[in-house]
Amino acid sequence: MSEPTPAGEPQDIPPLPLEPRSRWSAGLIWLVPAVAALIGLSMVIHSWSTEGPGIEISFLTAEGLEAGKTPVRFKDVTIGTVTSVRLARDLSKVRVQVKLNHDARSFATSGSRFWVVRPRFGATGISGIGTLLSGAYIAADTGAATAPRYTFVGLEEPPPVIHGAPGRRFLLLASDIGSLDVGSPVYFRRIQVGRVVSYQLDADGRQMLIGIFIDSPYDRFVDSDTRFWNASGLDLNLDASGLRLSTQSLATVIAGGIAFLTPPGPPAAPAPQNAQFTLFDDQASAMAPPDGAPEYLRMRFEQSLRGLIVGSPVDFRGITVGKVVSIDLDYDATHQRFPLIVGAVVYPQRFGRAYEKLSEAAGGGTQSERFARLLKSFVAGGLRAQARTGNMLTGQLFVALDFVPRASRVSFDERARPMELPTAPGSFDRLQEQLGELVDKINRIPFDAIGHDLDHTLLRLDATLQEVQGRTLPQLNNTLGGVQGTTAVAQRALAQDGPMMQNLERTLAELQRMARSLRVFSDALQRNPQSLLRGLPPDPVVTPAPQEKTP
Repeated sequence: MSEPTPAGEPQDIPPLPLEPRSRWSAGLIWLVPAVAALIGLSMVIHSWSTEGPGIEISFLTAEGLEAGKTPVRFKDVTIGTVTSVRLARDLSKVRVQVKLNHDARSFATSGSRFWVVRPRFGATGISGIGTLLSGAYIAADTGAATAPRYTFVGLEEPPPVIHGAPGRRFLLLASDIGSLDVGSPVYFRRIQVGRVVSYQLDADGRQMLIGIFIDSPYDRFVDSDTRFWNASGLDLNLDASGLRLSTQSLATVIAGGIAFLTPPGPPAAPAPQNAQFTLFDDQASAMAPPDGAPEYLRMRFEQSLRGLIVGSPVDFRGITVGKVVSIDLDYDATHQRFPLIVGAVVYPQRFGRAYEKLSEAAGGGTQSERFARLLKSFVAGGLRAQARTGNMLTGQLFVALDFVPRASRVSFDERARPMELPTAPGSFDRLQEQLGELVDKINRIPFDAIGHDLDHTLLRLDATLQEVQGRTLPQLNNTLGGVQGTTAVAQRALAQDGPMMQNLERTLAELQRMARSLRVFSDALQRNPQSLLRGLPPDPVVTPAPQEKTP
């Protein structure tokens, strides 16, 4: 019998039997992290395969941009998000990191453009009002180029034309841009149909190349004969032709604008893309007939030409055929005068059918030769250049080509270049000469001698008046008193009850009877003129008519 184990001492516990573990239990422990790793890897691969590219856009300012919130939109569809906004190292601009969506990979190309849409107030209008509540965002536009690109320079202003917009682009040649700017409207019959999209100097810096875009379907109205002109602001012109005021619309007064029309005539071929046109200063010059090659003329004026400026019209019978291009001062040592040499360009084609008929009569040769022969025949017929007043209000002058009656014969060298056209005093100059002659005649009148004689005459007249007042007037008063007395006596004698009045009435009665007898005698003599020789015939016997018996 075994002895009992004292309390507090450990008892021997028999070992439990050991069971062998399976190898699969250890492998299952590593299966869970492997599956998780595979899931994570697949998620990374999916995220990488569905994630769009990252691009960088530089702007001058980060106004309205916020990392993680500002979206990138194309046609109001979100295609990406701004992930970070930081300054460039030179502090000249900000660099905006954008993460594009997977389906927006096509925007990471060299033809894409980006700009910030925010409220803008300008002369051409107001845009971006919707961002006052939703906040600014970056707008995108695609281009034709498809080469990959991940760094862009953002536009500070929205582009005037979105890629793919229906319409056509044209180029206008102008001497200066005036008040035009990108976004200025283009009008056709006062309807806005396009806008200015660009402007730049040409290679030699003498002209401006202005790009415009005409929306469809209005671009079909632009053909090879279309004329463009600058419709900016108020066209207020006060010149030799008078006062003219015209404007296209209120928008052109503020922001400028361009208008175009096609002259009447048979339709021409449509203008191709990027066709070039001339931008005229106003509608009148744009719609004028083609000028053709100009001819230069020189004119020598002896009188003052105050009011004649460069650009003043050259007129022939009311038709503007050219303009003044120069005014120079010369010196004539022989006569010690300072004549003015005026240079002008004249467009022969502006003479119209008259020039065509006269050119045929003048014979062949170049335009200059034919024009010179025409001028020679015209000068022989009295053609002269005159400086005339075109506007009495402003005193502006213009050069008129007209035939002067009884003009003195002058020589004209048709081979000289430039051709010099003889001049004649204008109507205003002749009026001044006549006024001068009248003033000279007035100055030759001896006003001093006349005044001296008039003074002596007035003194003698004063003495005569004093003598009349002292002697003649009292005698005249006495004579008038006698006349008044005689008149009173005559009035009393002619009173109705006086004897003279009664004798006068009897005399008048006798005169009436004598007049009556003369009238009777003249009537009888008219009826029987032979009575002067034979005497009066006897009076006819009047036989009474028989009376009828009453039964």
